Amino acid sequence: MKKHVTKMGRTLLGASLLAISLLTGTNQVLSQTTTAEAKPKQKASLTIMASFYPMYIATLNVAKDVPGVEVLNLTRPQTGCLHDYQMTTDDMLNLSHANIFVVNGAGMEAFLDKVVAQLPALKIINASEGIEVIKGPGDEGDNPHIWVSVSLHIKQVLNITAKLAKADPSHADQYMKNGAEYIGRLEQLRKKMHEGLKNIQTRDIITFHEAFPYFAREFNLNIAAVIEREPGSEPSARELANTIEIVKKSKVKALFAEPQYPAKAAETIAGETGAKLYTLDPAVTGPMKADAYIDIMENNLTELTKALKP
Repeated sequence: MKKHVTKMGRTLLGASLLAISLLTGTNQVLSQTTTAEAKPKQKASLTIMASFYPMYIATLNVAKDVPGVEVLNLTRPQTGCLHDYQMTTDDMLNLSHANIFVVNGAGMEAFLDKVVAQLPALKIINASEGIEVIKGPGDEGDNPHIWVSVSLHIKQVLNITAKLAKADPSHADQYMKNGAEYIGRLEQLRKKMHEGLKNIQTRDIITFHEAFPYFAREFNLNIAAVIEREPGSEPSARELANTIEIVKKSKVKALFAEPQYPAKAAETIAGETGAKLYTLDPAVTGPMKADAYIDIMENNLTELTKALKP
């Protein structure tokens, strides 16, 4: 009997130890899980705000994988150009938490004076510094759509790279490396586009918005007419009729709408004039990814080739 009790006691002891071991192990796992979940998200040591989509994409590439650096876009990705953009209270609050503000310049950010006045400590990087701008007709002022030219956008990326390296010297090498890599890809894009457009049959196009003078100058295109409307707004019946007359008089058969422009109006104009409708994207909206600008420009090359080659 004694022997039986001893054996049972050992069995019970083993079971107890196993249970304790399992319980301890479970507690350790729970403890580790709780610690991991409770661990606060590391706060960025440097916050870079871009004014709108093309500046965000450029900055995203230059600041890629730089430790402690966060890149944000001030405006929503579907905002488009900032011609008449009005700063909100939330915009100013978000900017107050940023260290650097990357802007296109050349008059695109009409609200910039207000930002400088209210946030004097905010470092401003003007991507268009040193770039000669195209003057608008009459009293329209400078044309700010510099990034639509691949060559000039390379200069903008150079500006952003140099200024970020100076503003954050501890990571200067990484900014310079990233900038050089991205510029290399942009140079390949430029070469591909020039090669693809050198033998086109006609160089006359009509656009819906004054976004393409720099693009046209780079790729030797002639903008025969511009339909002066802001993307995202439906034209009135009178404006639509005037536009149809412009297209008819120009005798140009390639009509380039923008993805941001109402498709219904563009289709009506094409139907009334016999012009073929294509898409030309000024890269002011799109996916929030590093390759977006290159993807958009390659799509533009495809559309131009379809429209203008024999």
